[in-house]
Amino acid sequence: MRCSPNPEANLGTALERIRLAAKRGGQIICLQELFRSQYFCQTEDHQHFGLAEPIPGPSTHALAPLARELGVVIVASLFEKRAEGVYHNTAVVIDADGQLVGKYRKMHIPDDPRYYEKFYFAPGDLGFRTWDTRFGRIGVLVCWDQWYPEAARLTALHGAQILLYPTAIGWLPEEKATFGAAQQSAWETMQRSHAIANGVYVAAVNRVGHEGQGERGIEFWGGSFVSDPYGSVLQRAGHDEEVVIVPCALDAVETARTHWPFLRDRRIDAYQGLTERYLD
Repeated sequence: MRCSPNPEANLGTALERIRLAAKRGGQIICLQELFRSQYFCQTEDHQHFGLAEPIPGPSTHALAPLARELGVVIVASLFEKRAEGVYHNTAVVIDADGQLVGKYRKMHIPDDPRYYEKFYFAPGDLGFRTWDTRFGRIGVLVCWDQWYPEAARLTALHGAQILLYPTAIGWLPEEKATFGAAQQSAWETMQRSHAIANGVYVAAVNRVGHEGQGERGIEFWGGSFVSDPYGSVLQRAGHDEEVVIVPCALDAVETARTHWPFLRDRRIDAYQGLTERYLD
């Protein structure tokens, strides 16, 4: 979805889209990263901390009754105010009975041009987690996490059948002509590789629309997609607003892992170097 400068309007739009997704058969419904606002991390501005909220808080108070009413699981990405001066980029998981069953705090925090997230977010401290929901065991990671195979692997090792990635990624307009196609291809390829290596479904949920001042903003490319455990894209959204419904047969996870037993054949006795920053 596109986001306006008005958080309440964005929340209202999200609630409408959740209803639409549920009407069309959606059972696990995931919103894009930081859906309540425009992507404020393009600048370092202390006023933006005013967008943060506690968890539970206003957003979960609106989403939980809707999940219960519709009988759906909702994954929502929020700007969490944990305490004065301590903020996180956090995704919540609300089960189909309306219960807040857990949250995941984004572990990898970028600091790139127009993605100044280290100014706003402390790194996550809850680890990589999964939750049993009415419709399957899911793991949630957020945006920059999607580039790290370690994050996908550890979440899969906790039993995830589906990895969901609320995302806010796009082109810097001045770079799009030269690098745009390669950037989007790399983004999708990386996440499809997580599906293959871990024998899971992967759902990447990206925002759309241009945000920011003129040519100095970000053009969010959309392209939300769902991959099966073999890395095949089951459905891909375009570059504008869209609700994508994708059936996922969870027994395919067991089938994929049985025939491609990557988890069985891991050499866990030989991976000590993964805890080092770099091996000289």
